[in-house]
Amino acid sequence: MIIETIKAFFAIFAVMDALGNAPIFISLTEKMSIKDHKMIANKSAMVAAVLLFIFLFFGNAIMDFFGISIGSFKIAGGILLFIIGIKMIFGLSFLEKHVSKYTLAIVPLATPLITGPGVITATIIAVHEYGYAATVIAAAANLIISWLSYRESHFINRILGRQGGEVLSRVMGIILAALAVEFVFGGITMLVKAAV
Repeated sequence: MIIETIKAFFAIFAVMDALGNAPIFISLTEKMSIKDHKMIANKSAMVAAVLLFIFLFFGNAIMDFFGISIGSFKIAGGILLFIIGIKMIFGLSFLEKHVSKYTLAIVPLATPLITGPGVITATIIAVHEYGYAATVIAAAANLIISWLSYRESHFINRILGRQGGEVLSRVMGIILAALAVEFVFGGITMLVKAAV
């Protein structure tokens, strides 16, 4: 189970990009007090956790309801993760700059930054690949890292610097794109086996 947990952790870690999101958090909260900064970090993490665990535990039921096979989901999810990975590699933005401060903790900080479509996809696929126990541990670890990266974003930014954060995000993009290709091939294999 240790190997499965590690694999699930990195599958989610690559797309969640917790450390790479710290500079975005700073730019969106730079004019706020330390108290507001901490409150927004806490609220973002809580909302992201609720969303992630809903899809972790009920993602299969949602797929069954819509009649989606895991093979099809892996292919579609792999394509989505590949696009996100390419955007990360080339430093393309996912965000609108104009965000109301009242909804900041939820959108975009909780979703799509922490628990967005890519993370949801990676989590549902991880459940099928590595099991519930490994994925729950991996998801919880990633959520804690995201929460800490928001709370301590100024410290992380001082260590990494703007360029360091960009480099880290691009490396995570390459890893994510590679994982995405594996998901697509795995999905194709599942569909071919089911058809034979």
